[in-house]
Amino acid sequence: MVREIVFDTETTGFDAEKGDRLVEIGAVELINHMPTGKVYHQYINPQREVPEDAFRVHGLSYEFLKDFPTFDQVVDEWLEFVGDDSILVAHNASFDINFCNYEQKCLNKIEFKWDRVIDTLEIARNMFPGSRVNLDALCKRFGIDNSNRTKHGALLDAELLAEVYLQLIGGQEPSMMFDEKKSASSSVFVAEKIDRKFREARQFSLSEEEIQKHKDFLESKLKGALWYAETKPAE
Repeated sequence: MVREIVFDTETTGFDAEKGDRLVEIGAVELINHMPTGKVYHQYINPQREVPEDAFRVHGLSYEFLKDFPTFDQVVDEWLEFVGDDSILVAHNASFDINFCNYEQKCLNKIEFKWDRVIDTLEIARNMFPGSRVNLDALCKRFGIDNSNRTKHGALLDAELLAEVYLQLIGGQEPSMMFDEKKSASSSVFVAEKIDRKFREARQFSLSEEEIQKHKDFLESKLKGALWYAETKPAE
């Protein structure tokens, strides 16, 4: 069984070591590349103001975030969802992993090792050299509806990235398509069952003349064929 956690984060800036903090984590679970419906989503109080540049990206102000728990209050729940041996999938993974590791290290919690990380940005760059490979561009390339993505949001971006990731590693079977009827803020991933009607094999009736021509062909062209058997006319 392969368990993967496709996730995204939003932050107050670009550098955790200079005081920037996580403000949102969103993640979805895949088992053997199939969505299970399990998600993790948490807004986080960064205990600092959100710079205007960051606010323009994700739309999360400190006024909104201040009533949510701080990271130390949710870190155990987050690490429990991730688990000990799951593969972590992110777009520009170095950014998200470094932020999580910094905050987890400050709390004496485990840090994610790089041998369990898949970076979809690197996969996309190798597949489409010279092309735009941000999340919006990849959604457009693969025909994935991202019309709800007016701003960055960790859970919505994780959901979209899961669909992109499955396309990057080989595409989805029809039964793996995501249910588009549910909103992006819910547990959206469900596998749709496709019912196929059973069809009996078609029956063909051969005339005496057709059977004789077939026998003549076998005897003249394929003498001694192991699979040859006497053909009888249809009743």
